[in-house]
Amino acid sequence: MTDHREPAPVDPSRRRLLQQSACGFGSLALGNLLAGGRPAPLAGDDLKPRLPHFAPRAKRVVFLFMHGGPSQVDTFDYKPMLQRDHGKPLPFPKPRVTFAETGNLMRSPYGFRQYGESGQWVSEIFPHVARVVDKLCFLKGLHGSNDAHGGALLKIHTGSDTFVRPSIGSWALYGLGSENQNLPGFVTICPTLGHGGVNNWSSAFLPAVYQGTPLGNASVPSTQAAVRHLHGEMPAPRQQRMLELLRDLNEDHAAARAGDSLLDARIQSFELAFRMQMEAPGVLDVTSETAATKRQYGLDDQRTENFGRQCLMARRLLEAGVRFVQVTHSYKWDQHGNLEPDHRRNAAEVDQPIAALITDLEQRGMLEDTLVWWGGEFGRTPTSEGGTGRDHNPHAFTHFLAGGGVRQGYSYGSTDDYGYYAQTDRMHVHDLHATLLHLLGLDHERLTFRHAGRDFRLTDVEGKVARAILA
Repeated sequence: MTDHREPAPVDPSRRRLLQQSACGFGSLALGNLLAGGRPAPLAGDDLKPRLPHFAPRAKRVVFLFMHGGPSQVDTFDYKPMLQRDHGKPLPFPKPRVTFAETGNLMRSPYGFRQYGESGQWVSEIFPHVARVVDKLCFLKGLHGSNDAHGGALLKIHTGSDTFVRPSIGSWALYGLGSENQNLPGFVTICPTLGHGGVNNWSSAFLPAVYQGTPLGNASVPSTQAAVRHLHGEMPAPRQQRMLELLRDLNEDHAAARAGDSLLDARIQSFELAFRMQMEAPGVLDVTSETAATKRQYGLDDQRTENFGRQCLMARRLLEAGVRFVQVTHSYKWDQHGNLEPDHRRNAAEVDQPIAALITDLEQRGMLEDTLVWWGGEFGRTPTSEGGTGRDHNPHAFTHFLAGGGVRQGYSYGSTDDYGYYAQTDRMHVHDLHATLLHLLGLDHERLTFRHAGRDFRLTDVEGKVARAILA
């Protein structure tokens, strides 16, 4: 039997309503964005700023990562006995497991001098860093657990060399949220795609909104480290209409997949991409900087231009409210041979930009609450490999910090007479991470996330704060 009754009026679907009234709606949305607003957040949007556990000493972090493993005994950990005993056998046992065979002791080919009121020893290959040495806090008793690049990179970035875990940048963003809703809270500039690759800036089991946003990668120059696929030529109201329609379709798709953080993050990424168009191009465009600032960072020198641009971009991102920025000098510090020319060349590429960044942050009043963190994934052996190089050494390496509430002109920890093993005030990678989180006002034992039936944290079940380095 056919029913000839008139069908009841049907309320238009949200999708149809958007399609029919998109122009007016888009204009309203655009006005809201230009006034500092944003589209209504989806459930699970956790990027809003949050209070730390206690008063922070730093609000943001820039990690200057030296991929490959700089040699501590050729940069900042001067060893007179290594110079004296060149060519002699190491007078104590080498580690039971080593990455490669090494021979006798090999002195540093570089001269060292003491600098600043603090009298810190610095290699001749870092003359610009030497001039800001009174701003630095050296960590000379660091040690890790893996002598392979892949495992060691994951350890430094995520706290684990055996499992996929969230990166420290993701943990910081998870704990504190973002200070600028128009930019990612965690950015990595020209990161390596090897030795763990994306896992080094992944959010792993944390909600996907906390993952790092890469700008370029190690295979391209920093001039190409930009936000891609910006549609500046398309009118903003039209983009907003497209965004709202896409959001509506995605919400329908997400309704049957409640709790899918990857899908939630993908939906939010479209909104963030729209908002970024108004701010990201200006933040990443260093041409607006003065000629003096560009020279300060070494943009006028072919040797320093690439890393200097990364450091200047990092300062601009930090200034714009990005919580965690990583700058990578990749992959150049792995000198199994040709140590003398190659470490010298590597240092020449980063020395001036590093000092410029620290000085620039201080001049802008930002160093006090910005933590500058420098280092690689491990150190190198004081014994020679092939007569001209050094092997991987996770048993002792040096990092330094600046700003962000750490003591200035200070050295914490030490190695043995030849620089092979961390000896006093030993600082495991877990201790380093606990200390970095503490400086951000986060208790590493309280910053946890429930996953797979247990609470996880960056420091696993270890980690002690090195309170001696706190200003």
